[in-house]
Amino acid sequence: MINEQIRDREVRVIDEDGGQLGVMTSREALNIAKEKNLDLVKIAPKAKPPVCKITDYGKFKYEQTKKDKEARKKQNIVTLKEVRLSPNIEQHDINTKQKNAIKFLSKGDKLKVAVRFRGRELAHTAIGRDILLQFAKDLAEIADIEKYPKMEGRSMVMFMTPKKDVK
Repeated sequence: MINEQIRDREVRVIDEDGGQLGVMTSREALNIAKEKNLDLVKIAPKAKPPVCKITDYGKFKYEQTKKDKEARKKQNIVTLKEVRLSPNIEQHDINTKQKNAIKFLSKGDKLKVAVRFRGRELAHTAIGRDILLQFAKDLAEIADIEKYPKMEGRSMVMFMTPKKDVK
């Protein structure tokens, strides 16, 4: 909210240099802003009383978008990648899947490792659990198990996260 849009009876006012002008009516604050050819901008509407700043609105909006952009840059987005195995997988195939898993974990992504059971394989879920635990053991130096193997429908699923670098 800017200028005449501010309807609060009393507001705390900050001048363009960041100094406190104190609590006053919004009309008085607006008059002070107009004398300086600047705008009165409400920056903290939930405060008691609301905080308004005397500033150039265009410049204020520009700096605000710049701050938001910078905050978005520093955000770390974690995605979930999946590696699928089967109960009768050969060692060479496991090694290939582990290479992919290492690539995902090194980028900082979480990893979902699933063993899909089909038909009669469902009777031998212990084999799938062993495969998942061996897979986790092989990746132990770069990843931690977030959720241990658990049946979800026809699949057994385990979640892994990259280890935190302790320096």
